[in-house]
Amino acid sequence: MLKENLQKFLKEIENGNNLGEKITLVGATKFVDIERVNSAIDLGLTHVGENRAQEFRDKFSLYHPCVKHFIGTLQENKLKYVVGKADIIDSVSSIGLAQAIDKKAEQLKIVQKVMLEINAGDEESKTGIGLNEAKPLYKSIIGLKNLELVGVMAMLPISEDRAVLQTACQKVREFYDQIKTQTPTVKYLSVGMSSDYKIAIENGSNMIRIGSALFGKRS
Repeated sequence: MLKENLQKFLKEIENGNNLGEKITLVGATKFVDIERVNSAIDLGLTHVGENRAQEFRDKFSLYHPCVKHFIGTLQENKLKYVVGKADIIDSVSSIGLAQAIDKKAEQLKIVQKVMLEINAGDEESKTGIGLNEAKPLYKSIIGLKNLELVGVMAMLPISEDRAVLQTACQKVREFYDQIKTQTPTVKYLSVGMSSDYKIAIENGSNMIRIGSALFGKRS
């Protein structure tokens, strides 16, 4: 089933998004055992995204070659499990967290690639910064010498209304386009998960994060 699911997603994204940009598929691996993750990598999955710092720590040395994203909420006391190990930390949602990652990266003498996380629906139940506060966070990140900003990750609101989701995607894309012109390292706009990825790629997303629809039910 994994092979069929992966082939289905790779086929769906092969023509790119509505702007003709290549789409990157990130397999969201929360509670997915490492054998299954590695099977997906062997079948052609190139990017994986982990949600929990301890789970990332436990799987880190076991991954087959791939680009490793950390896509979950990162607490400052768990930085040691992730900074310098994740190729990209996608979930930087506050100036304080950006500064803490920068400090840890400095200690490790590395430059950590990061993405800025936006809560596109300003929902209290979700992490990420509101679009109104995204500009100051962007300026803070690009001012830190041990961080390299490579993109924006956004969570869409939970809604059955297609127009609401389209508008949220378009607003995030607008912000992404603004910062991309100023910061050439920015290349990923990660919007869309198993339930809403089709709308996301029709409205400018060039990276999608797929968990259960790819790996099946989690353990």
